[in-house]
This record gives sequence, structure tokens and C-alpha cells, in this order.
Amino acid sequence: MKKVKSTLSVGKRIVLLSLCMTMFSVAGFSQGAKGKKVKGAPVFLQAVYQGNDQVYNENPLQAGEFYNPILQGCYPDPSITRKGDDYFLVCSSFAMFPGVPIFHSKDLVNWTIIGAAVPYALTPIETPERPEHGNRVWAPSIRHHNGEFYIFWGDPDQGAFMVKAKDPQGPWTEPVLVKPGKGIIDTCPLWDEDGKVYLVHAYAGSRAGLKSVITICELNKEATKAITPSRIIFDGHEAHQTCEGPKFYKRNGYYYIFHPAGGVPTGWQVVLRSKNIYGPYEWKTVLAQGSSPVNGPHQGAWVDTPTGEDWFLHFQDVGAYGRIMHLQPMKWVNDWPIIGIDKDGDGCGEPVLTYKKPNVGKTYPICTPQESDEFDGYTLSPQWQWHANINEKWAYYAGDKSYVRLYSYPVVEDYKNLWDVANLLLQKTPSDNFTATMKLTFSPNQKNKGERTGLVVMGRDYAGLVLENTDKGLVLSQVECDRADKGKPEEVKAAVDLSQNTVYLKVRFSCDGKKIKGSEGGHDLIVMCNFSYSLDGKKYESLGVPFQAREGQWIGAKVGMFCTRPAIKTNDGGWADVDWFRITKK
Repeated sequence: MKKVKSTLSVGKRIVLLSLCMTMFSVAGFSQGAKGKKVKGAPVFLQAVYQGNDQVYNENPLQAGEFYNPILQGCYPDPSITRKGDDYFLVCSSFAMFPGVPIFHSKDLVNWTIIGAAVPYALTPIETPERPEHGNRVWAPSIRHHNGEFYIFWGDPDQGAFMVKAKDPQGPWTEPVLVKPGKGIIDTCPLWDEDGKVYLVHAYAGSRAGLKSVITICELNKEATKAITPSRIIFDGHEAHQTCEGPKFYKRNGYYYIFHPAGGVPTGWQVVLRSKNIYGPYEWKTVLAQGSSPVNGPHQGAWVDTPTGEDWFLHFQDVGAYGRIMHLQPMKWVNDWPIIGIDKDGDGCGEPVLTYKKPNVGKTYPICTPQESDEFDGYTLSPQWQWHANINEKWAYYAGDKSYVRLYSYPVVEDYKNLWDVANLLLQKTPSDNFTATMKLTFSPNQKNKGERTGLVVMGRDYAGLVLENTDKGLVLSQVECDRADKGKPEEVKAAVDLSQNTVYLKVRFSCDGKKIKGSEGGHDLIVMCNFSYSLDGKKYESLGVPFQAREGQWIGAKVGMFCTRPAIKTNDGGWADVDWFRITKK
């Protein structure tokens, strides 16, 4: 497992740029700004878990090469498709919305968010809203077929869903339940040459009572309904325990199913192949950690380039920073894929840390998914996600005034801590060492004592800076909640009284590459957060104690904001105006 730091493509530490991002001007994709600043502009133009690990000193980046991971944020279960020279990527979004964000790239290395397939909510829609940590969208797959884009995913509690669109930026159709069933997950379609349509999927043992098998069913020609029962075509219990995440392909007369096995932090990649859709399938392990520092390597997807190259995307689980995305070279030998570098010639590759960039015919500017936000738009910037189905009463996007207004929304009656709160507005961590700062003005309803707002680092444990309207006025506290997912209460670590309602809140994330020994495989990184505040935006004072971040339910820790009020009967509440949220290197 490699240690971590942020770096430019020349192998040095990332430099902080002003809020700007190169605009896309091809194929109808453009990224720009309204007003004075670029909305969602990236600071970390390339961020890499590198640290001081000797392996990076021994592998300096050469001209035309890239470092892994290509995306440092938490992007689990990637699936990819290509249309011409445009690449489109989706990942698991679980129960966060907008759901199923769509990513676009021209070179497989540089990515930006262009939309979401499920922008607002998924049924059933229940009130009061509650987070469904780890539920809903599992391992979506995206495909381009006959002029349309399709996305399939498994909901472990309902079954396999599908949406489609002619333009990946949307609009997307309403989700269709293609195959009802408890425990159906990780779905991927295949359109065969004879016009038949198939769906491969796995089972979640927590719902289905069975796991470690791969199954196939046939769909109607519209791909809207399963017309056969699922048939188990591979049992991984003996050789590939916890096989899951299948991706379906056909090449040279063979049906191929790519899938991970062996567990998320410690597993490997397997490929099945057969001349018959229902098997029997033979298997081969094609990618494993080996002597590399890249644990897992877990679920991913194959894609080719117009120039005839083959590449494989997969993720690596590093704990609090989530599931970061890698890009591996791939080649075919005797109709078997080899992913990464096959050092010993056994047909099973190892992940690469550096490699020559994909040959896509030209060179494209460096970019990353959106990060900072000046809130100068009238819709939610695409890096943000709420923790549940979106309630339109949570926020007002005042682009003309350049702020987002978060209304204090009542917590549920059995509230224990922020793990129970749906209206958390959060984004992924973009790097290993960075600072998030926000400016907010709190306008509580003086009749409602206990209204709260602030900055939060959210996971199974969480911590934050919380501004609260109390009987003695406004109080700013640094709070921490260990085992929030188990219903434990918050603790106040430090507090100060405030005489003004505008405050600047800051959290510094830091990681030196050390691992948590008790984590699975010992691969989880130790991530520390330090909080501070300012009354003028210039001089900051530390508040509270350092906090060790922890991952969420199958996602990394996230950072963002909230505004709540107690579960009391009232016809209105206060609000917090967030002027900006900025990601910087320090």
C-alpha cells in the first residue's frame, strides 16, 4: 500500500490555481461560469496518493504519462462506455442525490461531471426523509446502444432498474423496474448479434441469503422487462468467494464476464468466458495486487479507444478517503485479457502506478471533477449530493445573490445525531491533503431555540463546527460523534460564544500515508481533520481537538454543510446563507 501526497503531473506537489478550469468546447460539452468566478472550479488539477513512498521515487513520471489513481475522490464500482471519442462513466451513488452522476472524458485520465441520471429521487418517497445509508443504487452500468444511452443498476431491496437517454447530459427517463427481486445487485446488459438482450447480475447475501454467484436472464427487446428467470452460470464459492460486480461483453465469438472476487480491500479480478451465453464458463484471474501497493484491485470495467487500445478502470479501497479510481492498460492474449503488467508471464497482471497515457489521437487539458463553489448558479452544482431523496424545501439557490440558502429543516422525532439527518449537503474529498473553508451567515428564528448550522466531516464517525441558537445567544462548538452509525450522541469538545452571525469555518484534512492496523487487510489510511474559525476571514483560531475521519457506508468520508431545527411543531424556521465553499491546498 502506497503512502500518499498530492502531486502535479511532473511528480511534484500540486500547486494551487485560482478558481478556473479549462472549458470543454467539443461534442457539445462545455463547462463555464456565470458571474465573476467559475462554478465548481477544481483546485486539485491532479491529485495522487503518493506520499513519501519509495515506490514513487523509483517510478518518476515521464512526459506523456499519468499517475494512478486518476480520480482520488470516492468513485466506487465504475462502469464506462464510449461513443466515438467521448467516454462516459458512472459509479455507485447509493442513496445520495442527485443520483448516478455522469462523468465525461476525452482521454480516460481527465474527468468532469456533466449531469446525473437520477437528479431528484427514487421511489418509494417517504416523509419524513431519512438517509438510507448504503441502499438504493448499487454498481450501475452504462452502455451506448442504437443511438441511446442505457444505465442499469441493482437496488438490493427492490430489483434491477433501467433509465435511458439520447444525450448523456439528460434528460433521462424515469426508472423502470426491469426485474423485481430481493437482493438483485450489480446489473449489466448485453445486446447480442441476434437481437436478444441479456442481463447479468449478482446477489447481495444480506437480502437474498445467497452470494458468490453470477446469474443471467433474458430481457425483452426494449430492455424494459425480464422475460426469463435468472440462471446461475458461475459459482464462486470454492475459488472466488464474494464474486460480484459482473460486467458483460462479447468479443471474437466469446461471451465475457469481468468480475471482482475475494472482498473489496483484498480481492482480485476474474474473467469468465464461454461460446454459449449460459455457459459453461471457464475462468482466469487476470489482475491481482501481487507486489504492487494497490490493494484490491476491485470492481471495474473494460473500454477500448478509437485507436485500438484496451483499458480497464477499477477502484482501490483506502478507508476514509473511500474508493479511488485507477486506470490500467489491458491487452488480449489467446482471447484472454491481461490487465496491468504481467511481470512473470502467468497471464495475471499487477496494477501500474505510472503508465503512458491512452492514445486517443490528441492531448487534452488537465481537469478533475468540480470542487469549490461560489454558489452563483440557480441549480445545485454537480459535485454536491444530499443524503436522501431531495426535498425541494431544503434550499434556495440564489444565483443572482451568489449564495445558497439552507433552510432549517426539522430533524426526525427519534433523532440521535447527524447520521439521521437527510438534508446534509456534502461532497467527496478531492485529495489527501487539503482544506475546505466556507463563509456563512446564520439567521435563526428566535422562537426556535436549538436551530443549528455549520461545517461537517461525515462518516460512520463525524465531527464539525456547529453554530447554534441557544438561550444565551449564538454558540459555536466543535462537536464529535464516535460511532454515529450506532446511534451514539454527539460530544462538544470546545465552544465559544459569538456576538455576530457571520462566520468562516475551516477544516484541514491531512494524511501522511500511515495505515490503520486493525482495518481489513491493514489498508485503511489514517486521515486527520483539524478545525478552525474566523470572524473576519483573515485570522483563524483553532477550535476543539483533532478528529480522525472514518468512512461511511461503502463510501469515503464527505465534507459539507447542513441546517436543522429540533423536531418541534412550527410553521417556519430560520436559515443559513452560505456565500461560498472553497477547496484549497492549505
